[in-house]
Amino acid sequence: MRLNDKVAVVTGSGRGLGRAYAEALGAAGAAVVVNDIDADVAKETVEAITAAGGRAVAEVCAVGTAESADALVQRAVSEFGRLDVMCTNAGALRDRTLAKVTDEEFDLVVDSHVRGTFTCGRAAVRRFREQGGGGRLILVGSPAGQYGGFGQTAYAASKAAIIAMVRVWSTETAKLGVTVNAIVPTALTRMAATIPSLTEVVAAVEAGGPVPADLRRRGIGKVEDVAPLVVYLASDESASVTGQYIGFGGDRFAIWAHPKESFVTHRDGGWSAEQLAADFAGFSEHLQSHLPPPK
Repeated sequence: MRLNDKVAVVTGSGRGLGRAYAEALGAAGAAVVVNDIDADVAKETVEAITAAGGRAVAEVCAVGTAESADALVQRAVSEFGRLDVMCTNAGALRDRTLAKVTDEEFDLVVDSHVRGTFTCGRAAVRRFREQGGGGRLILVGSPAGQYGGFGQTAYAASKAAIIAMVRVWSTETAKLGVTVNAIVPTALTRMAATIPSLTEVVAAVEAGGPVPADLRRRGIGKVEDVAPLVVYLASDESASVTGQYIGFGGDRFAIWAHPKESFVTHRDGGWSAEQLAADFAGFSEHLQSHLPPPK
């Protein structure tokens, strides 16, 4: 699958999953604007892409502000003449339980993920419109945004908000020929290394070892395993796919369901609190677990 005429921005692409996305897009022929707050790792990603015969430049900035988003889009246009793909991967992580998370930590996570996705998505759509329509927004979600995660108030809320953006933006941009989808990736990253059950696995894989087959079946592989989904969603072949959130990693592919009511009933005249208390015994069988299914 070739992306020879495409120009992409990938935020947070100096390391990990973002770097895998950027390198895969470059290998498929797209010109890539690499973004990170660390100039050194951004440079390393650019050098890896160009050494493999691709085209790439670095734009060092923290996502979140309109100025940063505009700078990323303008860099794509000034260097490569246009913008076709915006992949909003960047975001901070500060895991703490509710009683311990600080205002500053919460704001950092929400600003980088939610505002960063919003400003970059807005800047990209404005450019797509100027170019006459067409384009790809590839947002990055997380299982934490679907199920929640212990100690991840800010992160889970941010990732859930990004999924909501997919639902809104895919509707708003359809007439422009723009697709909007989210990937929900799982991989052995630095974040995964903080999970006790995966710490040794991440170290072994980083040392060159294989990912255990049972983990791959559960959807946990290398960062490179997720990148093909980004290439596909950036391509012309995915023109009919929009408004979706797609789980991907290891040997596993999943399409997440849209939210819907799981149980509905009616009562003439409505309910009092006392009547609800009486009726809830019958409602309880419809309550759903808030925990992810066992793997």
